[in-house]
Amino acid sequence: MVLFFRVITIFFIIVLTIYIYRDAIRNREKDEPVSHFVAYGIMGAVLNFLDTLGIGSNATQMVFFRLTRLSPDEDLPGNGNVIFSIPVAFEFLLFLGLIEVEPVTLFSMIAASMVGSYVGAKIMTKLPVNQIRGVLAVLLPIVAIVLVLKVNKVGPFVMLGTATGLTGGKLVIAVAVNFVLGALMSAGVGLYAPCMALCALLGMNLTVAFPIMMGSCSLLMPITSMEFVKAGRYNRNAALIAIPTGIVGVWFAYAVVKSMPIYYLTIIVACVLVYMSISFVLTIRKSSQKAQTSQAS
Repeated sequence: MVLFFRVITIFFIIVLTIYIYRDAIRNREKDEPVSHFVAYGIMGAVLNFLDTLGIGSNATQMVFFRLTRLSPDEDLPGNGNVIFSIPVAFEFLLFLGLIEVEPVTLFSMIAASMVGSYVGAKIMTKLPVNQIRGVLAVLLPIVAIVLVLKVNKVGPFVMLGTATGLTGGKLVIAVAVNFVLGALMSAGVGLYAPCMALCALLGMNLTVAFPIMMGSCSLLMPITSMEFVKAGRYNRNAALIAIPTGIVGVWFAYAVVKSMPIYYLTIIVACVLVYMSISFVLTIRKSSQKAQTSQAS
């Protein structure tokens, strides 16, 4: 099973790299200032470092491009997929070799997210996405508190789970929820933080969440990325620079995570969950303001 995932991920990396770089080199903007390329390089390294820690890259890349005004808003979905798909695939390869995950659990959860992305997205994107974000904004901090209490053995909580796989009802729940998370990816709801919370609540070792969530995204993003490349809806110069620097950022984060005691990793995961909760709240507020402005006009 591990060999299967390695082969298919390497295949995606090779095909996607050729596809992106051929388009980016042929059609890139040639008069862009050197300072922009420096910014792209730093962005790739830093955001992929944070992505490898579980923060995700979708919201952070949007913040970067909106603050720097280096891409129009309509290119942001493409940037989030094209620029980060290859580094995310490298994340999966690294953590697949580092962390032991029960094969059935790994395969079924990743497959569920892929099916959710391709089939369930048509249904999920019609649901009130802001309400889903609102639910997650409430639940994720609660999970963060539970994790911190567990790792410190406070109150009625016990130590964190150590399972590397799931069976029975827990596996069914994991597959069903990851299906939904895969579908929500197309609606702009990141998979990383909810997937970490899911694994923790089902009693799995927190490190197991990393190959599961990275594998889910690494096999979801290539097809979507190709569509954005075909349409030309992404920042080509940013992709040229940020993809290789992003891989460097992944390597540094991997070195940190693989040597980090579970206590500190748990605290980081808890902080990520709180961060994502705040991000959801801000996104809901911005969407509401945009809707009110549209109604007023």
